[in-house]
Amino acid sequence: MRAHQDEFEQRGANLVAVGLGDFVFARGFIAQTGITFPLLIDEERKAYEAMDLKEGNIFHLFRKDNRERRQEAKEAGFSQDGIKKNPFQLGGSFVFGPGNVDRFAHVADTFSDNAKVADLLAALP
Repeated sequence: MRAHQDEFEQRGANLVAVGLGDFVFARGFIAQTGITFPLLIDEERKAYEAMDLKEGNIFHLFRKDNRERRQEAKEAGFSQDGIKKNPFQLGGSFVFGPGNVDRFAHVADTFSDNAKVADLLAALP
């Protein structure tokens, strides 16, 4: 998302990330990724539960798509710094508002399942 932040902001959107870790994790994640948008901490998984986000399992690690995304991340200079609070928690991408409007929802089915940036941008008013 960091690479596309300007596109979202030019359309009037604000980016926010939500993570499971604590403040130490958040600082490390911000330093590693260089994001400048807010990273909210959800140690108790309340937002994940509210959005009905799924959990993966050990077998997801062996999926071809996940292996390919891990390799891409490694080649881009990213690495995983140990196991975090819930290593099987899957993510999602959402576009809300303005007002009380849900414009887009993508719930990940596996670790490498991310919403396409074009789909997120298309959901903006």
